[in-house]
Amino acid sequence: MPVPYAGEPSMIALAPPLHRSLPMVRQRPARPARRVGWHLACGLLAAVGLLPATASALDLSRALELAGQYDTPVNSARQQLEAVRERLPQAQASLRPSLAAGVGATAGTTDNNQAPRKSFSNVNVALNLAMPLYDPANRVLVDQARIGIQLAEIQLELALQDLVTRVGSAYFDVLAAQDTIEVATAQRRAINEQFEAAKRNFEVGTATVTDQQEAQARLDLNEAQLAAAKNELAIRRAALTQLTGVPDEDLHLLRLDTPLPPADPRALEAWVNEARDSAHNVRLQTLAVENAKKEVDRARYARSPTVDLVSQAAAVQGKTATSAWGAVDRSTSLSAGLLLSVPLYSGGGLEAREREAAALLSRAEIDLETTRRNAEQLTRQAYLGLVSSSEQARALEAAVRSSRLALDSNLLGYQVGVRVNVDVLNAQQQLFQAFRDLSRARYDVLLNGLRLRAVAGQLEASHIQSLNALLSPPGASGFPVTLTPPPAVSQPAEPARPGASGRRTTKPVAPGSRPPGARRSMPN
Repeated sequence: MPVPYAGEPSMIALAPPLHRSLPMVRQRPARPARRVGWHLACGLLAAVGLLPATASALDLSRALELAGQYDTPVNSARQQLEAVRERLPQAQASLRPSLAAGVGATAGTTDNNQAPRKSFSNVNVALNLAMPLYDPANRVLVDQARIGIQLAEIQLELALQDLVTRVGSAYFDVLAAQDTIEVATAQRRAINEQFEAAKRNFEVGTATVTDQQEAQARLDLNEAQLAAAKNELAIRRAALTQLTGVPDEDLHLLRLDTPLPPADPRALEAWVNEARDSAHNVRLQTLAVENAKKEVDRARYARSPTVDLVSQAAAVQGKTATSAWGAVDRSTSLSAGLLLSVPLYSGGGLEAREREAAALLSRAEIDLETTRRNAEQLTRQAYLGLVSSSEQARALEAAVRSSRLALDSNLLGYQVGVRVNVDVLNAQQQLFQAFRDLSRARYDVLLNGLRLRAVAGQLEASHIQSLNALLSPPGASGFPVTLTPPPAVSQPAEPARPGASGRRTTKPVAPGSRPPGARRSMPN
């Protein structure tokens, strides 16, 4: 089954300057090429910020740009990445020479049992150099630091893409709430017209007071619905403001006559296969397995010998315990050598640490398989949600057309007397309900498309740009729910007679026929 949504062509690499333009991320020298997805995610919010935005209205790209600077989880992930990056030079420092200087002063007395007791004092200066020549455990630490940076990068990427879905959901929720108010307002106008018609018909005696009361009841119900819709809009706007940090602004609209993106030819299994390798949680757990393997290596290397080059240059000014009876007041020394360290016995601690690391590696591999299965399930759910919302949108488009025809027919029937006022009111309610549901379904199609690409690890800046291109600046109403009454009929209608229910029970009077109930004249 094809996916009923697609954005622009996927896997479009963003230029490196977009990655470096992210706020609050310090520039670093170029590193070896890694997964392209990291650079795509880093450029995601920066790229949408390059799109033109109307000064008086907030479009989706501008909302994402503002949220990328204001959102606390994203900024927290950025700072976490900066902190983790500093672990690499710390690990690399263990493979480099270290130089330390020391200055000390000593005073004391000495007695060798052959001469009188002597006092001495000195000032000593030493310069110590140490350079590791062979220490495989420290090299593993460097590899683990690099893996940690990749983990932090993917976590930032995950935070960015989660932000895209949160902002998209909040943005479309505001639009849906606005549409609900517009539908309720248009419905109120239609009900009010029907109320005025029922009132006029009652005054001229062609309708009962029941028609007027039914219309009044619908007006009262509409008032309550409109109040609830306004409250919902205020809540949705507050949620969007919490993400962007910008107070209430007009939003770009998705008009009902704007076609949705075409279907994506990929089937469900293609998305599932992508998610098994590209989903962010899968990539995180894959790196966790690699880190666990490095931890096993480090535990094994802890039992290996290490070789260090050590050197010292020292100078002593004054007397020492050994030169207290001599004439030497100054001495210098220079030494260099190799230091070999071999762990022989540690009480079984090193072996236990190695077994622990091996068990944690097995657990990480099991967690990886669990993560892949969860990614597959989430992708299936997102895919089916997208298919369902797309089918609902198509069905509701047909429902709007048929509901409009049904309303026109009921209006015509009401004029000729074969339909009562409540039939028209019900048809109006059905049409406006279909309009409201259609707008929500169209937003769900776009939002579910974002969610599917996010859970599969395929969301890129180009998809945001394609969605933003579907939105129109606010101006003319994007929700065409005006009604055109059907043409008036020429047949006269019989005056209304109250029936058992109190409703109008008129029927059209055909030319040449007598009204029902009229007395037949007797021939002379």
